[in-house]
Amino acid sequence: MGEAHMNDHDIYTVQEAMQTAVKKGPLRGALIAGAILLVLLFSHPWVLVGAGERGVVLNFGAVQKKVLGEGLHFRIPIMQTVVLMDVKVQKATTDAAAASSNLQDVNSTVAINYHIVPDKANAVYQSIGIHFKERIIDPAVQEVVKAVTARYSAEELITKRASVSDAMKATLTKRLMEHNIAVDAFSIVGFSFSKIFMEAIESKQTAEQLALKAQRDLERIKIEAEQKITAAKAEAESLRLQRANISQDLIELRKVEANLKAIEKWNGILPQVTGGGAVPFVGVGDLQKR
Repeated sequence: MGEAHMNDHDIYTVQEAMQTAVKKGPLRGALIAGAILLVLLFSHPWVLVGAGERGVVLNFGAVQKKVLGEGLHFRIPIMQTVVLMDVKVQKATTDAAAASSNLQDVNSTVAINYHIVPDKANAVYQSIGIHFKERIIDPAVQEVVKAVTARYSAEELITKRASVSDAMKATLTKRLMEHNIAVDAFSIVGFSFSKIFMEAIESKQTAEQLALKAQRDLERIKIEAEQKITAAKAEAESLRLQRANISQDLIELRKVEANLKAIEKWNGILPQVTGGGAVPFVGVGDLQKR
C-alpha cells in the first residue's frame, strides 16, 4: 500500500507541474518578446538620414558602395554602422600668402562655397574622412592662390581683379573635383600689400590724376582760345561790312550836304548871258563857285 500511495503522489505532482508550466507559458513568451524588443531598441536597428545629408554604410568598418539618401533606413545591429555626411553648400574662408610676378608680397583672403558630391559621399569619407576642409580645401586654396598670383603684377591684381578671381575659381574647381568636392562660388575678399608698395601706388595714382587734370585744362584752354579767335574773326568781318556800308552812305550824304549848301548860297538870280543861241544851264555847282 505504501508503494501504491507513493505512486499516486508522484503522479499528482507531475500533473500539477505540467499545469503550472502551461499556465506560465504565455507570460514567458511575453517576457521573451519584451526582452527582444528592448534589445532592438537599445541596439538602434534603424537610422534617420536628414535633409541635406547622406549615409555612408560601414560593414564592420568597411565602407560600402551604397549611399543612403534622405529618410529612414534599417541596418543590421552590431554588423552595420552608418556615418552621416553633410552634402549641403558650405562656406570656407582661407588666408593665403603669395608673391606677384614683380615679386611683391601679397596677402589674400579667399571665400568659397562648396559641397560634397552627394553620390560620392562614401568615397570622400573613405579617402579623406570628415575633416576634408582642413585636409584638402585649405591646402588647395593656398596652392591655387600662389600659382595664379604669380602670373600677375601687383598692379594687375588690383586692376584685373575679376580676371584673377575667374582664373583662381577655374583652377580650384578642377583641383577639388578630383576629391569629389564641387565649388559653387569663389570670391576674393581682399588683397593687401606692403606699406611701401601701397604708398608708391598712391603716389602714382596722384601723379596720374594731376597729369590728367593738366591735360584736360590744356584742352579746355585750347578750346577757349579757338572760340575767342573764331569770335574775333566774326566780329572783324562784321566791322568790315559795316564800314563798307558806312563809307558808301557817307559819300552819298556828303553829296547831298554839298548840294544843300550850294542852294543856301544861291540868291535866286539866274546868270545873265548875252549872245544868241540857247540859254546855257547853270548847275548848282556853278552857283556854289560864286
